Amino acid sequence: MGAGRRAMSPPERGRPALLMDLGGVLVEDKLPAAAAKWSARLGISERDLITAVYAGNDTEVLVGRMSGPAWWSVVRERLALDAAGLDELRHDLAGTPVWDRELLDAVAALRGRARTAFVSNAWPDARPNLAPNLSVADEVVLSCEVGFAKPDPRIYTHTLHLLGVAAQDALFVDDVPENVEAARALGMAGHLHTDSARTRAVLDTFAARLPRADGP
Repeated sequence: MGAGRRAMSPPERGRPALLMDLGGVLVEDKLPAAAAKWSARLGISERDLITAVYAGNDTEVLVGRMSGPAWWSVVRERLALDAAGLDELRHDLAGTPVWDRELLDAVAALRGRARTAFVSNAWPDARPNLAPNLSVADEVVLSCEVGFAKPDPRIYTHTLHLLGVAAQDALFVDDVPENVEAARALGMAGHLHTDSARTRAVLDTFAARLPRADGP
């Protein structure tokens, strides 16, 4: 999905919206467990393992300039893995996603009362992997598809335009401080996710201020 291929609605002041991260918020972050397992197996530090998997991805696969398979080939070479090892590492990092059902249900409950979007820095295989629950939100914006990643302001403004809302009427939730600060700089309210209970409380407060449902 290119950044300019979707029809966009003009911002409507007063129309509430929730923009929410996926990995580390709604979807369990598998990196800590995978890093511990694979650093021990390969005899390297966790930092070196993370560097081998992610160094340089911000300007390549994360923004859609390189395919997922091509990037995994880079990772395989860096770690000197065979095909089976690479498949196992991929599964450990990006296998069947574990969703926070309570938070997902809270987002689903906003349907018809607020505009909602998932906004994620993601590699090209993310959408099919996460597909079963993406329909909960009105829009899904992935960095690999639009060509820019958080905290680049363009991914926020692109999402706001898709939703047809003004920044001042939007709440943004993410687990990375820089991403939250970038949203606040554009005029959005921002919540830094640290645990499910606190974020659920923020969503409950957000929902309590909304009308019961959209009119016909």
